[in-house]
Amino acid sequence: MARPLLRPLRSCRNSSLHSFCRSPRISLIPAKSAVPNQLRQPSRDLPSHQHRLYHSQHHPEPPPHEYTNSQTTILTAALRHVPTHGFTRDALTLGARDTGFLDVSIQLLPRGEFDLILFWLASRRGLLRAAVEQNGLLKSTDSNLVSVEEKTRKLIMERLRMNTEIKHQWQDALALMSLPSHIPLSLSELHALSSDILHLAGDTSVDASWYTKRLSVSAIYASSEVVMTRDSSPDLAATEAFVTRRIEDSKAIGDKLTGAKQCLGFMGSTAVGLGRSWGLKI
Repeated sequence: MARPLLRPLRSCRNSSLHSFCRSPRISLIPAKSAVPNQLRQPSRDLPSHQHRLYHSQHHPEPPPHEYTNSQTTILTAALRHVPTHGFTRDALTLGARDTGFLDVSIQLLPRGEFDLILFWLASRRGLLRAAVEQNGLLKSTDSNLVSVEEKTRKLIMERLRMNTEIKHQWQDALALMSLPSHIPLSLSELHALSSDILHLAGDTSVDASWYTKRLSVSAIYASSEVVMTRDSSPDLAATEAFVTRRIEDSKAIGDKLTGAKQCLGFMGSTAVGLGRSWGLKI
């Protein structure tokens, strides 16, 4: 009797089995197929990200924060309860009840309260882009006469004023964002916001200042959020004065930066200042 041929094992080429041929990886974005059909709701899409000219293949895209229809429905409803209950499980539970879900449905959100914070940040970025691209936030000024710094200041203040209704809850949110496991996504979202602000302000830098400007805007915004939580002046006047001073200081420093060593030193000190603004012990 002829013996059967024994062929050597080959690497897995079937795309559907490929995930079983290598060590498992944890995805930061929940899979849409993991949501039970009975919990699905009509789609409420967030504003989709648009590709920008300043992005290259060497720079990662901003965080997508993709959510299923059910997750988006719960998170959208939960935001209405944030002014009263903060970024908590109570707000998520009330949001689930408002939309006809069971209380246990908040388990669809793997990061819990942090998902609510990320959803707030991503949705406010979308509103900021819409305010400029659709509502003409910057059209009231002559683009040729107003500097990028002035537009940046206006955009930062517009974004900060979006936090007015949840200002008294934001310190707790900052504390949650500063947890070690949450820092990467928090910084990624902050970088996406600074890139949006500079793009909308008309910045076209392609040299080393591309990085320093985004670090500067990130540091200014992060420190301004801390000031905002303690600002009791009308229309955040004290926070606006703080933002104006920080932008002027940053511009003065940027004008004096020459050479790679100075740029790297400035980036390092800015990164340290940014971390300290969020309560990190560095």
